[in-house]
Amino acid sequence: MTHSQESDETTATSAEPATADLVDAQAAPDTESPTAASPQPTSPVVDSEIPAPAPASPRPTPSPKQPSTMPSPAAFAARPKAAAPAAMAEPAPVAALAPVNLAEAAKFGRAEDDGHVFLLLDGEEFPVGQYPGASKDEALAYFVRKFEDICSAVTLLEQRVEAKAPTTDMAKTVTHLREQLAERTSVGDVNGVLARLTALDEKIRSLATHERTAHDAARNVELAAREAIVAEAEAIAAEDPSAIQWKISSARMNELFEAWKHAQKTGMRLGRATEESLWKRFRSARTVFDRHRRAYFSQLDNNNASAKNAKETLIAEAEALASSTDWGHAAGEYRRLMDQWKASPRASRKDDDALWNRFRAAQDTFFAARQSANSALDEEFGANLEVKEALIVEAQALLPVKDLTAAKKALQTIRDRWEEAGKVPRADMQRVEAALRKVEDAVRAADEDNWRRSDPEAKARTNSALTQLETTIAGLRDDLAAAQKAGDSRKMAKATEALAARELWLEQIKKAAEDFS
Repeated sequence: MTHSQESDETTATSAEPATADLVDAQAAPDTESPTAASPQPTSPVVDSEIPAPAPASPRPTPSPKQPSTMPSPAAFAARPKAAAPAAMAEPAPVAALAPVNLAEAAKFGRAEDDGHVFLLLDGEEFPVGQYPGASKDEALAYFVRKFEDICSAVTLLEQRVEAKAPTTDMAKTVTHLREQLAERTSVGDVNGVLARLTALDEKIRSLATHERTAHDAARNVELAAREAIVAEAEAIAAEDPSAIQWKISSARMNELFEAWKHAQKTGMRLGRATEESLWKRFRSARTVFDRHRRAYFSQLDNNNASAKNAKETLIAEAEALASSTDWGHAAGEYRRLMDQWKASPRASRKDDDALWNRFRAAQDTFFAARQSANSALDEEFGANLEVKEALIVEAQALLPVKDLTAAKKALQTIRDRWEEAGKVPRADMQRVEAALRKVEDAVRAADEDNWRRSDPEAKARTNSALTQLETTIAGLRDDLAAAQKAGDSRKMAKATEALAARELWLEQIKKAAEDFS
């Protein structure tokens, strides 16, 4: 092996990927199938896979100062062609591939007669591989198609960026595509694709920035929603257990728990530390609320039991009075029991309703019996009512009182017969009593007026006052005459005012004296 061939082998080996990259050659052979007259093409292989001829002499050791040069086309042409490995399988025929623009491809690569293909990049040639047993155009077209596969991946990525798809793996995809181009295993406009990848880098970073902004905003909204759930739960747990409405608050706490589970299941993740912190607060609020609820209802059960016992005692007394016929005393006792019932604390709603029904049943039994007894008495007292109504008519005929002595005598007779008549029905008792009382009041008033007018002491006092007032009036008239004679207007006015007042009093006293005559 010559030094040029050794260099070629080294370059091809370092430039080609592992044999896994050659699977594409077996899966996608050239579009032109070999004919029977032409030799059958084998799968393309890189230079490192071609067995080199045995060296005629030991390989010379290169000098450390010897520069490493790229293999020239002449070196590859001088290298003997090796037969395809016997183990390499013949590619299976597939559907026709799209034609390759060989004129355009020639700008970026070339192929040799033995199937070796080179990439032209920045004025240098890089071996990309070999497609043995095929024409130069077929070999070049195979490696161009590999480049087109990379271009298709770049185009797909550009479309994803344009559609603002999630950027999760986009940066990795760009890196992978760059690595594929750096492997020099395809032929095409590498610099153009690198420029597109550079532009994609900028767009992906910008899109990722917007994603982070939107993600942060959505996270803040989710965090605020979770905080609101926790804050409301803490507010409910902090309410006074004696004033809280347990049914409403319990239902709301359950709704908050369902909202928390829904947020955990469908909401955005907030980070393990944040979610654990919020959950601890929420769980603590629920624990406090549940502890207060259990304590409240435990105390409520105790209170209900005490209230039930107290009302059971009142019911026992009420039931004992239910058969009493001492109507007045029993009715008073029932009023006392009712006052105590109202002052007693309430038991549970179910127990309290049942207790009240028992208490009311005892009352109803007693008052129904009393009403039955009163109804019987009312039938018995009906005749008495007729007598008393006749006596009322007779008493009302005494008004107005003209003869006081006769009226008093007649009213006394009516009273005697009233007592003899007996009781009347309870419904009419107040009416008839009030009617008779009205006549009695009128007779009593006439009697008092008569006494006032015939009182000797009052009459004497009236006559004495009348005499004194007449003497005073005579003196005032003399004073007025003297003032008039003297022309003293001040004394005249004073005497006139005093005289008018005394004359008014005199008139009233004379009228009172007439009442005594």
